[in-house]
Amino acid sequence: MRKVACLAVFMALMMLVPVQAGENVSIQQSQPQDDPRQPTEENKTLYMFWNDSNTNAWTHFQSMDNSSMEIYSEEVENGLIDVDLRFRMEPTLAKRLYMDPDGLFRGSFNIYVEGDWTNDNEQNTACGANDCDELNISLYAGPNIIGEHHETGLVVGDNTVTFNLMIEEDTIIDWDGDQYNPEVRVKMKLRGNRQTTNFGFTQTGEPAKFEMSMGEQSYIELPIDDDSWNEAFQEGGDIDGGGSEDTPGFTLVVASAAIAMAVFVNARRDEE
Repeated sequence: MRKVACLAVFMALMMLVPVQAGENVSIQQSQPQDDPRQPTEENKTLYMFWNDSNTNAWTHFQSMDNSSMEIYSEEVENGLIDVDLRFRMEPTLAKRLYMDPDGLFRGSFNIYVEGDWTNDNEQNTACGANDCDELNISLYAGPNIIGEHHETGLVVGDNTVTFNLMIEEDTIIDWDGDQYNPEVRVKMKLRGNRQTTNFGFTQTGEPAKFEMSMGEQSYIELPIDDDSWNEAFQEGGDIDGGGSEDTPGFTLVVASAAIAMAVFVNARRDEE
């Protein structure tokens, strides 16, 4: 009987010891078979890419893409440049992502501009009252707008445009696969007004030019919660790993029952 009692107490003590899953119960964590263009726990940055051979703009989480050109460029001597680039993630998002509600989307874009992009209606500038637009960079998850940055500080020449997009109460933070495929939209309208007179000997005004560097020069960092890679969350559970552990209190109940059994065995032995 004493052996039975000792075994019951030992089982109870073992049940009270917390059991932890191996290293974050993570799946698809930089495994060789994973597509490097998909996000990982170590890589949460969307990079922009462009190729003018098929007029295609795209984005993904790998910093290099051999099919991309280094720069998107457009220029005109006299007239309008209407930039409207949609960088959709290719391949489409294959994982479920959860954004940290206290985090920020951090963007950095390398932009070069010439010409006029301010609606001031001055005679000496190219833009009128409503025919130009300053730089706007928007982030979407599927059809859902996540945030937009309106840049007012551009100067002629090279610009590094940095910005943060805050997570508001109505911001979608649970991006469930391809239904929330990321997209970055870059828009701007700028004009040139260069004119040549006197048989080509005299030039007035300025041409317009827009350039945007690709790859590591233009990107958005996503505040993806590390628990997004928990297996239970990828399979539809909560971000806290609900379903990956025993029901809260279950282990304590079982342990208490084992202790009660040990006490009962001891009490019965004393009576005998």
